[in-house]
This record gives sequence, C-alpha cells and structure tokens, in this order.
Amino acid sequence: MIGLFYGSDTGTTEEITNDIVAYFENIDTYEICDVSTANFDTYQHIILGLSTWYDGDLQSDWERFFEDFKTINFTNKKVAIYGLGDQIGYPEYFIDGVGILAKEVLKNGGKVVGHWSSTSYRFTESRATVPNCVNLFYGLAIDEDNESSLTQKRIELWINKVKKEFCF
Repeated sequence: MIGLFYGSDTGTTEEITNDIVAYFENIDTYEICDVSTANFDTYQHIILGLSTWYDGDLQSDWERFFEDFKTINFTNKKVAIYGLGDQIGYPEYFIDGVGILAKEVLKNGGKVVGHWSSTSYRFTESRATVPNCVNLFYGLAIDEDNESSLTQKRIELWINKVKKEFCF
C-alpha cells in the first residue's frame, strides 16, 4: 500500500495528483491539511506532492504542517516526491519545495526514490537538485505554466521509475 500526501492551493497540484493516482491500484490519498504525523506511520512507500510558491516557499498547507513533518521517522521508508513550479518566472527557486521535503526525509532516516533528470529544464537554481549529482532533481519536476504539453509523458515515465524503485 502507498500513502500519497499532497497540498494544493489553486487545484493544479490536485489535478496532477489525480493523474498520478490513476497509475496505482493500492494507494491512499491525503490532503496534507487533513493529516497528522501518525498518518505516515502506516506506510513503507510514500509519495509527496506540492508546489513551490514565490521565493522558494512551500505550498501553504505544507508550510503549516512542516514543523510536524520534520518530526516524522522515515526509517525503512521509501519516499518519492513530485513538485510543481515555474522555471521561467522563478528560475532561481524552481521546485524548491521538493528539495525542502527531501532533505527532511533523508535527515529522518528515509530513502528518497524517483530522482529525475534536470537537463531539459531552464532554471538557474533549485534546492531540489541532488548534491554531487550533476543534472538530477530529488523528484519529478512539473511546470504547468510553461510546459504543460510535457506533463503526461513525464508523469508516465516517472511513475514507471517509482514503481520499480518501490519494487511494485
């Protein structure tokens, strides 16, 4: 069983979440505004979804939950992350939220899976970039503002990768 936790302000992340959920049979979906840290205990396989706002801020529901998120024990858990951002309007903060969450998962014993190539994106900086790995994000990068025509293919490729890394 997979637990998917997401936050969405405008509904775009929710739409992407629905697209992702369609690729799985055994998945429970939660809006991050409706959970506690105990909801994470049930799952060994977790997917996190969010958008990055303004100057690298977490989506508002994730922002409110973040102090609690930092206390979750991710030991023996595999976590995949997808993030939405605007690589043209905010090239120095592109999908920073993915990196912010990934670093907490790693710090708390989890394994982040579903790394994604950054080579086809136009950004200048991102906290979602894996240290010491050239051209690699911690998770899937979605840019609905500038590259919505690529979203479905990116989701399909990423889901196949995550399923393999989850051993499904």
